[in-house]
Amino acid sequence: MNSNLRKKATGGIALMLVMMSLAGCGGGTKDQAQTSQEPQPSTQTETEKPKEETKNPQPEGPKIAGDFEIQYFVGGYGDAWWKEMIGEFQKKYPDLKIKESAGSQINEQMKPRWIQGNPPDVVYIDGAGSNETQMVKDDQLMDITDWVKQAKNVDGEALTEPLIAPPQDYDGKNYTIPLVFGSWGTFYDEALFQEKGWDVPKDWDSFMATSAKIKEAGINPYIHTGKYPYYIVGGLLNSGFVSENGDNPQILKDQEANKEGSFKNDAVAKTLQKLVDMRDKGYFDNASFGINHTDSQMLFLQHKDGMIPNGLWLENEMKKDVPQGFKFGFIPSVMQNTGGKYVAIPYTSNIAIAKKAKNPDAAKAFIEFIFTKEAAVRWAELTGALMNVKADLESSGASDVVKTAMKYFNGSDTIVAPVFKLNADLEQAENDATIALLQKSITPEEWMDRMEKAAAKSR
Repeated sequence: MNSNLRKKATGGIALMLVMMSLAGCGGGTKDQAQTSQEPQPSTQTETEKPKEETKNPQPEGPKIAGDFEIQYFVGGYGDAWWKEMIGEFQKKYPDLKIKESAGSQINEQMKPRWIQGNPPDVVYIDGAGSNETQMVKDDQLMDITDWVKQAKNVDGEALTEPLIAPPQDYDGKNYTIPLVFGSWGTFYDEALFQEKGWDVPKDWDSFMATSAKIKEAGINPYIHTGKYPYYIVGGLLNSGFVSENGDNPQILKDQEANKEGSFKNDAVAKTLQKLVDMRDKGYFDNASFGINHTDSQMLFLQHKDGMIPNGLWLENEMKKDVPQGFKFGFIPSVMQNTGGKYVAIPYTSNIAIAKKAKNPDAAKAFIEFIFTKEAAVRWAELTGALMNVKADLESSGASDVVKTAMKYFNGSDTIVAPVFKLNADLEQAENDATIALLQKSITPEEWMDRMEKAAAKSR
């Protein structure tokens, strides 16, 4: 080889070595890779990185940072679960500045901000002063229809896969996801019933017979929350409507849709007559009128009253006041006729993203973070109630009442009605009419006329 060729070869080899050296150390840091806007050419060989990954790099999600506000109602479930979840979420996303707007009066306190168009990013819709249907009607919530179909929780599962109840459907669109799943029903003290030899009601006739025995013992058979009549509507009336409608819960969805005739028919009339029979026999505690939920629950715990309509949060809400030896019993419904099935009236407390959320990426990340089986077990342990996620609770700290409710939900003798919610105006009309009926101010016929007019107005 002549000297010129030798020089060229030597120079070429040197240049190749320099290029290989630069390629070997030219990759950026991890942080640089995460913030890079343009995909960089791969410098790895096929043995270092699978060919498929080179062809299909995973897109990076949005950076979760900035201000982030969560609004949640603190009631019977307390706030321990929220504090724990938000704390863990903060650890996962340390660049977030999280604000918690929470409390027993938070819905009323935050109402001006919603009206002014300055809402929080995420809202848990629960408690007095909240109404999901109204929020949807007022265009306050984000349409999450497309997002929820493809979203995954932090465990990699499809977000909707483990849900007990699916997202509420509003004319084919989704705005909320159920976070809590529970049921209305009638509660009693199992220990007291055993001591007195009272039969646990299985239907309307046995309920009335047991109520008579309770009254004979000098105890009011039934107390309700007069200040919040939706307790007696959920715990008694709605199940009666379904039972008297041939066990068909469609009547409740028709009422939700303000359908003409849904509040004035034979099923409604027969149910209202049962309520009147209870009233006329003196089975309601007259102290019910005007008192709130905790006052009525305290009278129940003190055995001033034998039974009470309520939701599955009752035991946890009153845990500090439960007398020694008191054992909560639960019946989904008592208005069914002899041989009829139990009717479970479920309720969900839902979570949503505000349409005008300032940090929607953080809002979506938070929802993906909390909808897991692990979070559901913690909810059961910390609240004594059910989160809307299928999880094994047998070894958890879930209450006996919740486990009893699950047996009803899974039993062939129980109809689980669909989740439904009247709009705010219609709900208020039903509350007012029911109290008026119990106070003998109106008749069942007038109750139905009132509701039909209210439904027509809402249409």
